[in-house]
Amino acid sequence: MSKSEFVYTTYIKTTPEKLWDALTNSEFMKQYWFGMYCTSEWKAGTPWKMQFSDGALCCSGKIIESNPPKHLVIQWLQEKDPEMKAEGPSVCVMDIEQDEGAVKLTVTHSIDKPQSKTIVGVSGGWPKVLSNLKSLLETGQAVVTRKMDCRGEAA
Repeated sequence: MSKSEFVYTTYIKTTPEKLWDALTNSEFMKQYWFGMYCTSEWKAGTPWKMQFSDGALCCSGKIIESNPPKHLVIQWLQEKDPEMKAEGPSVCVMDIEQDEGAVKLTVTHSIDKPQSKTIVGVSGGWPKVLSNLKSLLETGQAVVTRKMDCRGEAA
């Protein structure tokens, strides 16, 4: 079976611990994820969900692997968009590595389905989210502030 995949790598002037906290702290997340936030215990096997700023469910799943502050794997099911939900769950892998004075963050989002609408959607959203995260950690301000929908488009 053919797979659809989106990979994004960025370098952030921070520590692995601060980046991990930014990726797993619901309140901090709202600042760079357009008011959306994720909740979980962030341990393997625990439920995970992403909610819009009004509390409506966007995505759900579970934590597959968690090795703070280096590696996180999330099973990710799009709940809001019927076409994406019909594709079934995708997998999002976040790898964090110290690299001299910065931290390398690689996000790999994939699904075992060719030409996936889910991957098209996340490929529009991840660059905005991760650019905001990088800017927020380095300067204290996010760069893209307009709301997004579940396809990564302006809402």
